[in-house]
Amino acid sequence: MLNKGQKPFWLSLDLPLFGITASFSRFSLQFCSKEIYSPAFPMKVLVADRISPIGVELFRAEAGFEVVEAYGSSPEQLLEIVKDVDAIALRSDTRVTAAVVAAAPNLKVVGRAGVGVDNIDIEACTDQGVIVMNTPSGNTLATAELTFTHMLAGTRPIVQAAASMTAGRWDRKLYTGSELNGKTLGILGMGRIGAEVAKRAQAFNMTVLGYDPYLTESRAKTLGVTQSTLDEVIEQADYITVHMPLTKDTKHMIDADAFGRMKDGVRIFNCARGGIIDEAALVEALKSGKVAAAGLDVYEDEPPAADSPLRSIANLVLTPHLGASTQEAQENVGIDVAKQMIEALKGEMVRNALNMPSLDPKALEQLAPYMTLGEKLGTFSQQLAPDGVEKITIRYFGKITELDTLPLTYAIQRGYLREISENVNDVNAPKKIERLGIETEQVKSSAHAEFTELVEVQVSCKGGKTRTIGGTLVGKGQTPRIVTIDGHGVEVNTNATLLVLKNKDVPGIVGFIGVTLGEDNVNIANMSLSRDQGEGFAVSVFELDSVPSETAAKKITDHAAIEKYRVIKL
Repeated sequence: MLNKGQKPFWLSLDLPLFGITASFSRFSLQFCSKEIYSPAFPMKVLVADRISPIGVELFRAEAGFEVVEAYGSSPEQLLEIVKDVDAIALRSDTRVTAAVVAAAPNLKVVGRAGVGVDNIDIEACTDQGVIVMNTPSGNTLATAELTFTHMLAGTRPIVQAAASMTAGRWDRKLYTGSELNGKTLGILGMGRIGAEVAKRAQAFNMTVLGYDPYLTESRAKTLGVTQSTLDEVIEQADYITVHMPLTKDTKHMIDADAFGRMKDGVRIFNCARGGIIDEAALVEALKSGKVAAAGLDVYEDEPPAADSPLRSIANLVLTPHLGASTQEAQENVGIDVAKQMIEALKGEMVRNALNMPSLDPKALEQLAPYMTLGEKLGTFSQQLAPDGVEKITIRYFGKITELDTLPLTYAIQRGYLREISENVNDVNAPKKIERLGIETEQVKSSAHAEFTELVEVQVSCKGGKTRTIGGTLVGKGQTPRIVTIDGHGVEVNTNATLLVLKNKDVPGIVGFIGVTLGEDNVNIANMSLSRDQGEGFAVSVFELDSVPSETAAKKITDHAAIEKYRVIKL
């Protein structure tokens, strides 16, 4: 906001924007272009895979929601069904491919009842502005308990002993096991599931090492876990369990080299994602005795081939991806996904989104005025910049830094793209910016010399040129205002039609503009003027009540002293 003693003064800047020919259109605050936050009903929800009946009923209970259950649809049938749906709820059977997304022009939300989203083309969804969400908490306990079941089965060979009993044998001496007590467990990934596994390990008197790039020292202390590096876990743990997503960085994280550095007789388990452990390397480590026992619930290819070497190793326990397969977990994720999707479709909280910030209504309410400002700053900065923008730097000053500014950054990106790209919203704006080869940087600072709160957008272009525009909220009504352009103070109404001129600094220009616009019945609401003594040019910004006609525009641009003419309608 403006400081108490600060007054607006005449604009002084050097604007290189006049060669731009893109058209301008009025802003309307719309958090997502598909109106997720300005919902239009009725909405059609496709339940593509079987989820909890309670979840389905939650959809049906909402006024304005039509529910279609289409279980077991073929890919061809799915392409027909999605033509008019607003949301898709699914588990792991249905695949939301790029073709499905393209066939669903109304699609706003895809909700996965579960954690893994390997069956959803997130990039295609993001390109089309579709929110992808999962339900990471619904099956947390089920997966943690299955992990510990595998750990116990790898410690005491009960699976093998039970099989021998079924075969009519009494091989008591063959199945001597070990104990968890006093052993060191290394957990790769300290999210919800990893944290629950740690609790259970501590109950068995195990020492727990935790590796996670996002694990803080305070969080590790709260969990009773020793914060460790990946190398420390690999080299020191007696037991290792994996609870990380499969990414390019985690694929084959546990490979032959890692096995070579482990303790002899280590035990390793994966109930997270297939591919994190190199299965071929695991087979060799089990055969050599380097790994005493292992357990897998997930695989690089599911199901593993009938002749997979994994199936023939005695000290390896395999389960068919049972992580979330409890009655409680199945019900929980079905209810969770329905609640989350309903909230998002109704313009309320967005939770567990994988391709946009998760927002609660209170935070969204606090950010709303700033997001209006941010979108307009984004659009203005795009018109202000010359060609060849390489970087957008967004700086936040003052109390706004105490808020989660990521949604505001998205609003600025959305505004920047508004006139140069179609179907832009908070989901796809970051990706579209990235594809233009533009880097985005967000910087927070607690103070500013002139303003108690300021949002500043700087665009950096080829050749080192930069252009900067800043804005704040003014008064009790928190009215958005543009207050700096290239470091020069100004107070510009963001709801105005702006006429920006660059002209030779000669007498009579202001009078000429006033007369020309008056003859055109265009009223001037405000005006800022700056004289550039060095180059002999003047820059003026007129706030207008309407857009000048083509006749008036031609008269102005034909004037010998007028160098550049631009009408901007925010």
